[in-house]
Amino acid sequence: MYGKRIFSALSLMVALAMVLSACGTPATATTAPDAGGNKDLTIAGVVFQDDQFMKTMVQGYEDAGAKYGIKVLTANTNNDQAKETELIQTYMAQGVSGIAIAPLSKDASIVNLKQASDKGIKIAITNMSISDTSFLSGGYTSDDAVNGKVVGDNAAKFIAENIKGDVKIARVDFDHQLPEQSKARWSGFYAGLDAAGVKYKEVAKSSANMQDTALAATTDMLTANPDINVIFACNDGSTIGAAMAVKQAGLQGKVFVFGYDGGDQQTSMILSGDNILIAVVAQDPYAQGYKAVESLALTLLGKDNPDAGKITVVPGMYLGSSDLDAVKKWRAANGLK
Repeated sequence: MYGKRIFSALSLMVALAMVLSACGTPATATTAPDAGGNKDLTIAGVVFQDDQFMKTMVQGYEDAGAKYGIKVLTANTNNDQAKETELIQTYMAQGVSGIAIAPLSKDASIVNLKQASDKGIKIAITNMSISDTSFLSGGYTSDDAVNGKVVGDNAAKFIAENIKGDVKIARVDFDHQLPEQSKARWSGFYAGLDAAGVKYKEVAKSSANMQDTALAATTDMLTANPDINVIFACNDGSTIGAAMAVKQAGLQGKVFVFGYDGGDQQTSMILSGDNILIAVVAQDPYAQGYKAVESLALTLLGKDNPDAGKITVVPGMYLGSSDLDAVKKWRAANGLK
């Protein structure tokens, strides 16, 4: 299913140099591992699904571990809260030094992580903002509402220039998975349209966070609602799946997709010229993963950690058909041809 942050000088270098795609080797701002390494320290790096966004986050985990000479054990909870709980309990029993994790729930996940913290395990989170940050070595996330509004602001301009008549919108979200995060994204998108005075009607919606399920869900919505002319998709898989559905239906130039999350497939679609995927906002999962493990490493090594006890927002970047040179530069900066 995949940005208000103030970087330190090092953080900014990392964020600008990091690869956001799982395809290719990230161009990192890391250096060689500390002399001698810290092989007695082990960090668990956990994500919740197997998509491009999370794979890139895992790469960030691993690269930061390599820099600081700390072993990183990676795991995937596969959107299963019970599995996440079991993993955290296992890590507690094993006595890992730290856990970097993209949690599934602000309730159950955080309760379990606080238990691990009480056992002396250092904790860093990604892809989520929480109110009680006192136990964190660091937290890194996007501002979902702000990112969504960035897309909505630009979509409003596109709609004004390219759609005559009624604007009928379909939404592909992940409300079934992470409702608060999903709602922040699509609410932000609609806020952008509202701010620009766009008159529209949402005529269909479906929850589908993976590419294959989003393809099927969008196909069904297009069949049931042939007047749809705009789609907003809330994450990596839904964006790709929605665009593929429009293409398969032969509706290019008639139905326009706006999405959330950037990557190889999305930016290739924008550059293709088929006039289907118009724009996305690209998060920075690599920086989130890298900084999470880095914050743990700094804490564990007794070094100064400026991000301890707080959530740092990693800003997103708008990528659209209105500026193809910017899309190409983003791809080049992220090692994509």
